[in-house]
Amino acid sequence: MSVAPECWAIIPAAGIGQRMASSVPKQYLNIGGKTILEHAAQPLLNNTHIKHVVFALHANDDQFSHLAFQDSKHKIRKVIGGETRAHSVLNVLEAIKSEIKPNDFVLVHDAARPCLSDMDLTKLIDTCLPHEVGGILAARATDTIKQVQRHEISCTLNRDNIWRAFTPQMFKFKILYDAIKHALQNSITITDEASAIESMNFHPCVVEGSSRNIKVTCPDDIAIAEMYLTLNK
Repeated sequence: MSVAPECWAIIPAAGIGQRMASSVPKQYLNIGGKTILEHAAQPLLNNTHIKHVVFALHANDDQFSHLAFQDSKHKIRKVIGGETRAHSVLNVLEAIKSEIKPNDFVLVHDAARPCLSDMDLTKLIDTCLPHEVGGILAARATDTIKQVQRHEISCTLNRDNIWRAFTPQMFKFKILYDAIKHALQNSITITDEASAIESMNFHPCVVEGSSRNIKVTCPDDIAIAEMYLTLNK
């Protein structure tokens, strides 16, 4: 009898958030009494499908140890992150590869996405567990999309086929491990885990999620995230 796959989660949190004009990395900025990182991690820590949540931290991180995750310390692990997001994810995959089976799933979630809903997370897991590769949360593009060269419009793209990629992104361990190693070894530019998977000619599925699942990138995003978190209470 086959064993059901387990799920692990990775949160790369080794970045310094240069665009936020802040004295602390953006994942440690406060929204409503909690850091952005605490908001981002809590749905993963609460989800019963997820065995462990592994944080990839900067070698000099002195703030993570002060966070107060509710009744979840048994699920939390820490690994030193790398120079880039991809290196951080690979560091975690290397650290857990002796414990995880090839067909177990890994969910990678941005440290700066504090508005992930439990509903979207469950929808992603339920959709991806039977999938041969895995998939991502995403939202349909609603604006008109222009292709621009040298600050001039070259054409208007068909937005029916355009989706905005979110996280978590959920893939089978071996496929993700091989894809990220291949991308880094061959200097392939990847902007998320799905792009690494695509470079190996796999086709992840797309799970439609809420557009509230924003990534905090610039100072204006803090107010938007705070509004969404208030509405979700």
